[in-house]
Amino acid sequence: MKKTLFTGAGVAIVTPFNEDKSVNFDALAKMIDFQIENGTDAIIICGTTGEASTLTDDEQVETIRFTAEHTKKRVPVIAGAGSNDTAHGINLAKRCENAGVDGLLIVTPYYNKTTQRGLVKYYSTIAGSVDVPIIMYSVAGRTGLNIAPETVKELSKIENIVALKEASGNISQVAAIAARCGDDIDIYSGNDDQILPVLSLGGKGVISVLSNVAPKDTHDMVMKFLNGDVKGAKEIQLKAIELISALFCEVNPIPVKAALNMMGMNAGGYREPLIELSDEHYKSVEAAMKNYGLI
Repeated sequence: MKKTLFTGAGVAIVTPFNEDKSVNFDALAKMIDFQIENGTDAIIICGTTGEASTLTDDEQVETIRFTAEHTKKRVPVIAGAGSNDTAHGINLAKRCENAGVDGLLIVTPYYNKTTQRGLVKYYSTIAGSVDVPIIMYSVAGRTGLNIAPETVKELSKIENIVALKEASGNISQVAAIAARCGDDIDIYSGNDDQILPVLSLGGKGVISVLSNVAPKDTHDMVMKFLNGDVKGAKEIQLKAIELISALFCEVNPIPVKAALNMMGMNAGGYREPLIELSDEHYKSVEAAMKNYGLI
């Protein structure tokens, strides 16, 4: 059995920006502390929600290094480091490892994509270039490329490929992966509205957007389920559905940054092509935040 990176709720944390769109490290420090103080089990930095695609490599590594240093091993720090260019992915993975992280979140190649055999080569090559554990990230809605259950099984044979963030939305696929891989791969839900279904199939937790605004409830939802309080976990999951829907009313992280700003968390704006939340959707996010009791 491989070592589990974390159990519970890992926050896919936003990258706060100053007015000039540089990274706001003071705000990021406060967000990290807020997360840890409210029970978050891991910090996932510079993933999709962290707008890694519009950070330069130097900015990305600097943000990751800052997060690792500020977190001070209170919880694991997992860095987004994938690419659609394997050579670039290797370089980024090495730099992130040297920044002091506990693990890497490696997304599938996007746009140019590859075959399933190509995925095996891609992940095995990046895994062989570092010593830290790797979480594979399957999110075909963004990348156009799904990691098939048979491919996950093949990659589970690699020692430092330890987990999968499953954001396909396909619970049947999650079940197939769990059946094939057993304890050789930990599974994390990549969708906040499917936390309990994934846990019911043996998942270890969630890598969550919801956790940005509701870290305690997201953590509690997972831990209640794992500790046998299925009813209590279900109540939190269902209570959060309206808010989760609002947080994805436009492309992530547009709504969640707006929600954080409503809470006074100083998330700032976005790097284009992402733009401000529409007036209509701002009202729906605001209503969901009020209904949940967050503002």
